Amino acid sequence: MGEAAAVKLEETQKTQIDPETAERFIAEKRIGERIKRLRLKKSMGLVELGKHTGLSASFLSQLETGRVVPTLRNLSRIAMVFSKDLSYFFETEPNALFRIHRRRERVRLPQTGVAAPTYFFESLGYMVPDRHMDPYFAEFVPLTKEMEPRAHMHPGFEFLYLLDGELEIHHGDQTCTLEDGDAIYFDASTPHSYQCAGKKPANAIIVTMHQAPSPHPIPMRVASQTTRVESQAPKAAPTSIVR
Repeated sequence: MGEAAAVKLEETQKTQIDPETAERFIAEKRIGERIKRLRLKKSMGLVELGKHTGLSASFLSQLETGRVVPTLRNLSRIAMVFSKDLSYFFETEPNALFRIHRRRERVRLPQTGVAAPTYFFESLGYMVPDRHMDPYFAEFVPLTKEMEPRAHMHPGFEFLYLLDGELEIHHGDQTCTLEDGDAIYFDASTPHSYQCAGKKPANAIIVTMHQAPSPHPIPMRVASQTTRVESQAPKAAPTSIVR
């Protein structure tokens, strides 16, 4: 091959899509996984999907596992079965949320607002943005003379599962003692506090769930013209005590 021909071949190769790059592009779309997800969502087997599309079950299996690449004709058959547009198989999918919090990476923090904390906690979800719940690992230490349990409250709900030890919980006017394996779920907008009820520390998993907004606004009652309306000063909202 002459030098001019070699240069021309090199230039041609630079302007062509590399087959390996094309295969990687197709693989990133995860077309097979999307087909399988649609099929399982409809509780449909490969044989049944094959009857609707005219494609064999073995071929569909190879499609789902990525061993073969579908033609647009075959992909359109599958799309029509699930009432999807062809673009469904090529749109960018949002990354599924998946976060690991290693024990060595967590930070142990004391109860805030007191000189002698009655418990320490570690966030188990600090790396998750815009989270809808806050999970914690908490250690409640045995009380000493200088310790005094402090009540707090916050919007939403709270779930606590006691891993070991004994824990006394005050919620409004109610008091209960939990033992290892016990769990409790309560309205966190009511003042509540915890204290270790044994001689050894009590460990628990706590999950606080944020208050969901009301799906529908509460309609205001309009007073009739014959009704006398008295203006009242709005009541101050309760101040949340920081955990």
